[in-house]
Amino acid sequence: MFIGHLGVAFGARAAEPRLRLGTAFVAAQLPDAIWPVLVLAGVERFAIAPGDTVVTPLRFEHYPWSHSLSMVVVAGLAFGLAAAERRSRLRQGLLLAALAASHFVLDWITHRPDLPLVPGAEAVYGLGLWNSLWATLVVELALFAAGVACYLRGAARRGPALALAATLLVVHLGNLFGPPPPSTTAVTFSALLLIPLLWWWGNRVDRAARAGR
Repeated sequence: MFIGHLGVAFGARAAEPRLRLGTAFVAAQLPDAIWPVLVLAGVERFAIAPGDTVVTPLRFEHYPWSHSLSMVVVAGLAFGLAAAERRSRLRQGLLLAALAASHFVLDWITHRPDLPLVPGAEAVYGLGLWNSLWATLVVELALFAAGVACYLRGAARRGPALALAATLLVVHLGNLFGPPPPSTTAVTFSALLLIPLLWWWGNRVDRAARAGR
């Protein structure tokens, strides 16, 4: 899941006015921010395997440190405490940790069984929504639309947020219906660059939305 995670982030930002949208994006995508670093370090691995599921050609073979439930919770709590502002540290910290945890929940719904609960566990979990393209589209687009709608209700200037949402939607649909990526290296470096871009653009949109108040 990609755009669904970001929809949850939009909704969380709407629920907590002091939270920055870019920070919410990073929290919601935190396992995917850690994952490419560990892939480059040789700790985790994946393969390009078209047909592994209907939705994605990526087969996640080993990623217990970035995507197991226990490590997602630990990373989310650490990120929440580090990123929350002093004025509302507890509320923001818990919300950011919950966003990180939501990543595991949504991945559990979409992935085939490949998610462990703790590093080293042999049992893996996943409900396999990615085996149905249209069911995946309905679930992800509904989450995204709901989150964006909640965010727009509190935005004085909606244009920048709509431009961001439209771009994310185009990227998402391109990934779904486009050709498989050329290599695992291309995927890894794309993932590595995506999170800083989301952080920067999300915070820029937030500033523009608040400037209109």
